[in-house]
Amino acid sequence: MEKLFRFYKSLEEIIEHLKSVKENVDQKEVEKVVQFILDSKRVFTYGAGRSGFVARCFAQRLMHIKIEAYFVGETITPSMTKDDVFIVVSGSGETASSVALVEKAKKIGAKVISVTAHREGTISKMADHTLFVPGKTKLVEKESYAPFTSLFDISVLSVFDSIASELMGRLNVDENLILKRHANVE
Repeated sequence: MEKLFRFYKSLEEIIEHLKSVKENVDQKEVEKVVQFILDSKRVFTYGAGRSGFVARCFAQRLMHIKIEAYFVGETITPSMTKDDVFIVVSGSGETASSVALVEKAKKIGAKVISVTAHREGTISKMADHTLFVPGKTKLVEKESYAPFTSLFDISVLSVFDSIASELMGRLNVDENLILKRHANVE
């Protein structure tokens, strides 16, 4: 077996998948996410497992560009209101904790955005808007060199960072603001 065969196959697969996401992400869906964020008082994010790490990354990036954002479940997360947007990352769209939190957010009156690889999932049916991001999820739709949910997680992270870039342009902020708001006690 060639040395690092799987490493290079996985990396190649991830790169090709990201190219496909770039070509196939629905501009109208992305625009609506941007507008929901701009129209909301605050942004709350959530995801379980690796999707949670990606959701945390997005909340952090939003904070960097001076959008008030929180990850649900942290001790410093305030209460949600009807003026807020709740962005939930779930590849399968069926993650039990995510479904329960979406139900709660809907009762509060917050707007809910589902970010998923399965439009027909429970969370998408409950959401005010769905952003479809293709990628292999825990439902293991196909064999791949990239482990388990990597294609979905990496794709969502890339889409979120690109949304942050769009928000920066619309809010007329640059990386100097990120530098000022970035942690300096680390």
